[in-house]
Amino acid sequence: MKKIDIYTDGACSGNPGPGGYAGILIYGSKEKIISGGDSLTTNNRMELMAVIKSLQALKEICEVDLYTDSAYVCNAITQGWLEDWQLKNWKNSQKKPVLNKDLWLELLEMLTKHKVNFIKVKGHSDNYNNNRCDEIARNEILKLS
Repeated sequence: MKKIDIYTDGACSGNPGPGGYAGILIYGSKEKIISGGDSLTTNNRMELMAVIKSLQALKEICEVDLYTDSAYVCNAITQGWLEDWQLKNWKNSQKKPVLNKDLWLELLEMLTKHKVNFIKVKGHSDNYNNNRCDEIARNEILKLS
């Protein structure tokens, strides 16, 4: 099984507003960048899209270290929120419908295909590839203007 590093980030101008996402997939010395955007979205949706689109870009089953600065995405996986939401029929701790259920379902499908280790990084700090993702995602927003 190939071991891949993926860095992701999402950005939004206004919340909701125009948004962009980016992923950098690294395998050995090879690198692939994916990106896109939406004219009316939220930051959390773009963070999720970055992860989903990056995992969908993999052509075979992989072991992935996925780096994200999104506490929303990382905590949902590493702290068991996603499992709890499913057990509670997609209700959160306030008994309200979970936001972005459509994207969580897409992510769940990707997580059945790949072995993914989510790693939280500090945003806008010294992580080179996270900063690159942020710049690419913000450039996607500019394309929508």
